[in-house]
Amino acid sequence: MNKIIIFLITVYQKYISPLKPATCRFYPSCSEYTIQALKRYGISKGLRLSVSRILRCHPFNPGGYDPLI
Repeated sequence: MNKIIIFLITVYQKYISPLKPATCRFYPSCSEYTIQALKRYGISKGLRLSVSRILRCHPFNPGGYDPLI
């Protein structure tokens, strides 16, 4: 399951993301952060971290460097 999710995110990064304007507030991007979290922590904790990161992505958050810990 982990590899399937990573594959889908990679497809998004390669084919869909370039068609959209760059709006990510964070570095690394949320999709890259999710891939790192899934590889390091597995599907359960990785997806929790990813959802937490995406929920912080809003106009009132300044963003910036937010590495996976």
